[in-house]
Amino acid sequence: MKKSERDKPNAGVFESIIVVIAILFILGYLIIFSGQSPQVPLLISVVALMLYGIIRGFNWDEIVGAIEDGIKPGVIPLMIFLLIGVLIATWIYSGTIPTIMYFGFKIISVKYFLPTVFIVCSLVGITCGSSFTTVSTMGIAFIGIGSALKINPGITAGAIISGAFFGANVSPLSGTTNLAAGVGEIDVYEHIKSLIWTDLPVWIVTLMGYTFLGFGHKKVSLMKITVMTQQLSNGFWISFWTILPIILLLVLAWLKVPAVPSLAFGSFFAVIIGWLHHPIKLNTLANYIMGGYVARTGSKTMDALLSKGGINSMLSSLALIIFALSLGGLLIKFHIIGSLIDGLGRFVNTAGKLVLITTITCIGVNFLVGEQYLSVILPGESFKSSFDKMNLPRTRLTRTLNDAGAAVNSIIPWSVSGVFIQGALQVSPVKYIPYSFFPLFVPIFTVLAGFMLEHRTNKTLK
Repeated sequence: MKKSERDKPNAGVFESIIVVIAILFILGYLIIFSGQSPQVPLLISVVALMLYGIIRGFNWDEIVGAIEDGIKPGVIPLMIFLLIGVLIATWIYSGTIPTIMYFGFKIISVKYFLPTVFIVCSLVGITCGSSFTTVSTMGIAFIGIGSALKINPGITAGAIISGAFFGANVSPLSGTTNLAAGVGEIDVYEHIKSLIWTDLPVWIVTLMGYTFLGFGHKKVSLMKITVMTQQLSNGFWISFWTILPIILLLVLAWLKVPAVPSLAFGSFFAVIIGWLHHPIKLNTLANYIMGGYVARTGSKTMDALLSKGGINSMLSSLALIIFALSLGGLLIKFHIIGSLIDGLGRFVNTAGKLVLITTITCIGVNFLVGEQYLSVILPGESFKSSFDKMNLPRTRLTRTLNDAGAAVNSIIPWSVSGVFIQGALQVSPVKYIPYSFFPLFVPIFTVLAGFMLEHRTNKTLK
């Protein structure tokens, strides 16, 4: 080891715990108790951590480099955010989202609305392998339908998120699923088979939960539904032709075309379809893309539901992501996260504890870094050798990474997924997190499965 490396400041476990507690106190007090938007508390945390780094002996170039390294993994997600804003605006203009809402009003029962949302989003998530695509397409439509039917938007968003992230968890097309399998160095289908033991039971429990919640909603009068469908048909082009952008997006997903060109093509195709039915000036289209679509159906409620999207709608989310990733980059550079992971590893002496510690680490990285890929990579690389030493199948590791890393990212307000969900669905995390049953329950089932494995192993040895 070079002398320059030995002389680098290195935080111990106790010091790392103090730093993390201080950051969580700042975030918790300002966000939860003071009711502030997460951007300012995160910025304060970043500045405080920068000062800590200077005190600990890091120079300014190293601190700037840490921020740059933290932001780099989020560059593509940031681009995706902007394109999602464009996609939402163009899909409303083309009539794609209004058409989904129109036929949704025709066929969906209020009593079975929530389980239907969960099932449909699960299927779409499996088909396209992207939770973001599912939330920004079917999710937008279902939020609109649910709001019109007077269903709590937090519950609707919870059903959307649960379905979308279940689908992404078990889809062979999913980036996080393939990443988890890659970290564990196993076949992706072998990894998906292992998820059946945790994700499928949670899926059934979640479905039962939304079915139970659905029974509590009163039936909406047929007259009200008729009025809403009439408003949609008066303000938008309702046609099966407008479903073509969705089909294109699914085809591109199956062809494994990356998200950025897929979203760009999907938006461009929607513009063509919308222009063929209702030509508009280039300046008007540019305003939609930048500021979002402005609906004029004659109904204030429907106009509010369908006046959204655009690049501007995502800028606040982009700021939040940049601050969160910067915080994560500093925590990694200052060896705060590495020190905590090393400290947790000392308590591992059984299979159940190993799964538990890996789960806690995945959730912790989500809280501190907010990036779902890092919540898979960092714990995976840290505990891979521990699973091997205990002769545990790598599928136990990869399953934990998927369930506690990728899925949990959706219920962290300042994470990449959490910020995206807020921007796309326009629902506060406080409202949807309690009803996001799948990401809430799946880490618990993963830990239980780990201790059940330990019990079975001990029984066999006896």
